[in-house]
Amino acid sequence: MARLTTFSRLLITLAIVAGVYFAAKQFLPNLGLGGGGNAEKTEQTDPNAASEGAPANNTTTSTSWGKSGGSFTPAAFNYTAPLPNAGKLKGVVELGATGFNSFIIRVDNQRNWKLEKAEFGVSLVKEGLATDDDVKSGLRRYIADMVGFGVGARDIHFVVSSGAQKEEIMPKINAALKTMGYVVNVVTPEQEAKLALRSVLPEQFKKSGFVVDIGSGNTKISWLPNGALEAAGAKYYQNNLSAATVYQDVKSKASQVPSNLRNTCFIIGGVPYELAKQTRSGKERYTVLKAPADYKAEGAKQEAGLNIYAAIADATGCKQFVFDWDANFTIGFLLNL
Repeated sequence: MARLTTFSRLLITLAIVAGVYFAAKQFLPNLGLGGGGNAEKTEQTDPNAASEGAPANNTTTSTSWGKSGGSFTPAAFNYTAPLPNAGKLKGVVELGATGFNSFIIRVDNQRNWKLEKAEFGVSLVKEGLATDDDVKSGLRRYIADMVGFGVGARDIHFVVSSGAQKEEIMPKINAALKTMGYVVNVVTPEQEAKLALRSVLPEQFKKSGFVVDIGSGNTKISWLPNGALEAAGAKYYQNNLSAATVYQDVKSKASQVPSNLRNTCFIIGGVPYELAKQTRSGKERYTVLKAPADYKAEGAKQEAGLNIYAAIADATGCKQFVFDWDANFTIGFLLNL
C-alpha cells in the first residue's frame, strides 16, 4: 500500500478524534461534555419577576405603604382654615369614655371658628370608679375656668359622648349633672359622626373628603350629605373582640364611602392624636399621618387603633389622612347651636 502523505494522515487523525467526541457525547452524557441531561444549568433572571420582598408589578395596597420601596411619603396638605371675624366665645365640656375635656372657641356669624383654649382631663370614668363628688368638683372647676376666660354662663354647654354613654356609671353621672342644674346633651353615634363632620371637614373638601373619628368606645365614619356609620373603638379588646373581626367590620363599613370622596380623610381621636404627635411640625393645625404600616404600636390601645386605621385605608384606598389638632365633635355641637 502506498505510503500515506502527511495531509492524509492528518485527515484520518481528525476523523478519529471527531468520532470519539460524538460517541462520548451520545453515550456518556454524565461526563459534563454537553448541555443536555443533568448538566448544571445557569440561573436565568426574569426581567418581569418581582425581586425578593417587593410586590409583583410594583403594586401596593394601603397597608403596605411603608413595606415596599422605602417609606411612603404622604402628599403635602396645603390648607389654612379661615379665621373668625370678631365673633363670640363659646365653651363646651365633654364627658367622654376616658374623662372630662373642655374647649373654648371663638365663632362668628359665618361659622368660621378658632380654638382659643383646650383642656384634657384625667378621669376614672372608664374604670367605673368616678364618684358624684368627682363629677361635681370637676365640672365646677371647668365652669370657673371658662367664666374666667370670658365665656358667658349661658354659652357653656355639656355633652356626653356616645362612647361614654355605654359605661355603667353614666346614669349616676347624668343624675349628678342634673342635680347641679345643667342640661345634659347626650349624642348618639350617628349624631356624633355628623357633629364631627360639621367641625372637621373644611368647605373646599366637601366634595372630595370624608371624616373618621377613632374614639375609645367607638369609631365614627361620616361624609356628606348624610353618611354616618359606627364601628368598634380603639379599646375593642376590652370587649373580647378579635383584631381580625374588627378589621373586617371596619373595612366593610368604610367601603361604603363614595369613591369620589376618598381623596382626603380628615381623622381625629385619641390614637390618631398619638400618631400625629410623632411628626407634627411646630404648632401646625393639620398634620398628615404616615401609612399605618409605618408606625410601631405602643400598647394595646394604639395597636387596636392602627388596626382600625389600616382597615379604613384598605377599604378606601385613601393615602392622605390629615389629623386636625383643633376640631372634634363637641365643637360641631357648638357650631350647630
